[in-house]
Amino acid sequence: MLDTLRRIVQAINAVRNPSEAFSLIVTEVKAALHTDVCSVYMADHSRGELVLMATDGLRPSAVGKVRLKFEQGLTGLAASRTEPINVDDAPAHPAFRYIAATGESPFHGFIGVPIIRRRRVLGVLVAQQREQRKYTADEEAFLVALAAQLAGCINSSEIRQVLARLGDDALSGTLFLEGVASARGLALGEAVVVFPATALAQVPDKDINDPVAEATRFREAVAAELAELQRLGERMRLLLSPGDRALLDAYALLLGSDSLVNGTLERIHAGNWAPGALRATVLEYADIFTEMDDSYLKERSADILDLGQRLLNRLQVEQVVNREYPDNTILMGEEISVSQLLDVPPEKLKGLVSVHGTGTSHVALLARGLSIPAVFGISNLPPGRLNGREVVVDGYTVRACIQPSPALRQEYLRLIDEEAEMSRGLQHLRDLPAETPDGRRVELHANSGLFADIAAARNSGVDGIGLYRSELHFFLRDDFPGEEEQSLVYARVLRIMEPHPVVLRTLDVGGDKSLPYLPINEQNPFLGWRGIRISLDQPDLFKAQLRAMLRAGAEHANLSILFPMISSAGELREALELLRAARSELCDSGLAVEPPRVGIMVEVPSAAYQIDTLIRMVDFASIGTNDLTQYLLAVDRNNDRVAKLYDPLHPAVLGVVRYVVERVQAAGRPVGICGEMAGDPASALLLLAMGADSLSMNLGSVLKIKWMIRSIGYRAAQDLLAEVTTFDDATAIRERANAFLEEHGLSSLLRLAK
Repeated sequence: MLDTLRRIVQAINAVRNPSEAFSLIVTEVKAALHTDVCSVYMADHSRGELVLMATDGLRPSAVGKVRLKFEQGLTGLAASRTEPINVDDAPAHPAFRYIAATGESPFHGFIGVPIIRRRRVLGVLVAQQREQRKYTADEEAFLVALAAQLAGCINSSEIRQVLARLGDDALSGTLFLEGVASARGLALGEAVVVFPATALAQVPDKDINDPVAEATRFREAVAAELAELQRLGERMRLLLSPGDRALLDAYALLLGSDSLVNGTLERIHAGNWAPGALRATVLEYADIFTEMDDSYLKERSADILDLGQRLLNRLQVEQVVNREYPDNTILMGEEISVSQLLDVPPEKLKGLVSVHGTGTSHVALLARGLSIPAVFGISNLPPGRLNGREVVVDGYTVRACIQPSPALRQEYLRLIDEEAEMSRGLQHLRDLPAETPDGRRVELHANSGLFADIAAARNSGVDGIGLYRSELHFFLRDDFPGEEEQSLVYARVLRIMEPHPVVLRTLDVGGDKSLPYLPINEQNPFLGWRGIRISLDQPDLFKAQLRAMLRAGAEHANLSILFPMISSAGELREALELLRAARSELCDSGLAVEPPRVGIMVEVPSAAYQIDTLIRMVDFASIGTNDLTQYLLAVDRNNDRVAKLYDPLHPAVLGVVRYVVERVQAAGRPVGICGEMAGDPASALLLLAMGADSLSMNLGSVLKIKWMIRSIGYRAAQDLLAEVTTFDDATAIRERANAFLEEHGLSSLLRLAK
């Protein structure tokens, strides 16, 4: 059965439209099960009906004409229950419905399996037989597995069919692609598709018009790699063993060999582009070494493959450096990385569309910080077919619109202008405090990591920088920045914001934030080597960063340092000891450095429940609600299959946040909220009621949240919190909080919130 299933799925993926796929399925399944009938019904949700789309065994004339309500017949029962219906005598079942047009009366055995994608019924796969018997457990399992595969195939096939209609020169159709999460807002622009670094074996061939220029590009990559190997050899001479140094020498010899270089150049002059020519040459010579009998020479094939990958990476980087971006760039890709986002000039980046990722991925946080609309989790998006097309990013309806019609384009432009006008209408709040009508004051801070954000924050009325993501500067480099360079960056941030406080978070990479020069490949990256764990394991790098922060703080008195991902008192003691050592080293060198304010991010459940111990060791706490929600709910926030389960208004999340706020304040320390909750009106309303001292969010949300705070009494917010505390469902809590905002005349805030 498994081989049959694979064969059918491969065949479905090869067809060009849903009709062909359905016809293939009914024919193949009928044959595989040796049954009398196989049919596919698809859901028409606009009418609440199931439509017969293909059959092998029923009357062909019934296709497209027979319709069933979701609750009608055994087929409708499978759809409404969202589970298989398997009976031995269909006419005797109370849900059976006779349809003369299909000619199905002689059939007794029946099985209907719903086709479901993301909890939405797409249709029902049905098999029938004249014999009065139930389908076996193996047959049912086969149909269930096929239906699961079919759900994705249907979506891919529909997209391919629409794209085929969207000719390069025609505006005859529009394609809407649904996502699972977003950074709110609207943008219209030109799609620029980016791809991750390609594995050597996956590089395609590509014809070129200028072999001479391509050959020059390849020679430059070889020269640059040779220089890099020589530089590495010099730098690591005292640290590497003779055997390791010999490996670098071997790489250099391979780069200078006629076989590898000339073989690639010959293929380039024959008309193949440099990456394809390199792939063919490297794989050819690697195979030669693999076939050798000598074990030492056999192992050299791995060296050739590794060197080939290094050259390919260098060729790809050179392509990215030379990329030109249009003024209205919509960045699209399978999975957009932080470095790819930062490669685009900020003034040109208008929106993001990504196959993978969720609303709380690091790229999503950056998008919100830059007020860039984005849509994430668009499964089966074929980005390679979309480069250069006009795209609308609709972060409100969580979808991308490919090649909008002229009328739709004008409507989106009108909405974009309207949104900008509404945002301008809040500017009068800039210099007013975030204080409720009954006197409760809350500090509003901005999250940042780019100088553009800092300059904008200084003139936007924020009370400080609640989270400066120091790792963003690391992403802009090809290697670790030195202490002097970091110190200049931090000093500039402190100087711009002075006298307002600035919280510098120490390096927080890992999870969904891997540095290009510190790759971390783990099965469970969010539970692996990340945050403070990396810093403690690399004390030299950590102390360099701490010294850089302290040196900046010696010039400016508004410094606070924040440690991410603390999970135990032992980790915090180690971090504090390294901070003390860094300060002592600076003092010994003659630089007077005052102890800075130090805080911890509470984003691991163990820290939340050990908060009484941890808070006595530091000056303040910042609750990182993005990771805390992820860990409490056991939901990978970057997995689009479970993204809808991620909700910071889950009763458990609200309970833990409230507990931490109360315990920190009981210890006489301030507590802030840092995460997407702080910038979401419904969530911020409840955080206000909990008594949080500060809320730190992306800059685009500050005025909206300030408007909300200045419009609602603190005691009224507390009454709402008491009410929703009795709820056991996140959806119900959000609906009630949103209704409360509407009752206070803030309905437009729900649309404006980013």
